[in-house]
Amino acid sequence: MSLSPTFPTARPLILGVTGASGLIYAVHTLRHVLRADGVVDLVASKASQMVWQAESGIHMPLDPEKQEQFWRNQAGVPTAGKLRCHPWGDVGATIASGSYRAAGMVVIPCSMSTVGRLAAGLSSDLLERAADVQMKEGRKLVVVPRETPFSLIHLRNLTTLAEAGARIVPAIPAWYHQPQTIDDLIDFVVARALDQLDIDCVPLTRWQGHLSAD
Repeated sequence: MSLSPTFPTARPLILGVTGASGLIYAVHTLRHVLRADGVVDLVASKASQMVWQAESGIHMPLDPEKQEQFWRNQAGVPTAGKLRCHPWGDVGATIASGSYRAAGMVVIPCSMSTVGRLAAGLSSDLLERAADVQMKEGRKLVVVPRETPFSLIHLRNLTTLAEAGARIVPAIPAWYHQPQTIDDLIDFVVARALDQLDIDCVPLTRWQGHLSAD
């Protein structure tokens, strides 16, 4: 797959993975960005390790080099692109600073506890710090909440993030592109999330409008 002309090649994408259910969304995001020769700084929260175990029976290693190989194996992209994995506790990492020039950040999937802490301006780990940096620097932060139903507290926290400039892209697929597989449904959400950063690297049948009856 060729690199999209709109892909921000000069700056990396920060990919945050929380402990929400639906880690497959993060896997597909990483797959498409790496296949497009993108650069990714990935930070997975401590809770995501437990979710990997619960959802897939898979152990996510903690060592950054082993974790890079783990994520590449999950994404099925052994060599393309560039991937850097950061430990969740390393608040001194590059992505924790506003001087690190990133294209933006996607938190996918995003738990409601993470949403709450981001809305309150709290940073208990590297993922939350990196997201907070995007907002304070006026850069693009895309949050993909994976929860249902939303409580009033959830909605208020999401509203606070939206008012602060974050883009909220719930993990809600559509059917107008005539999906044939679960992967098609997942890729729709991933594509819409990356659209918020002007990254177009997911094969997607986009809405063409109604055809004329004439």
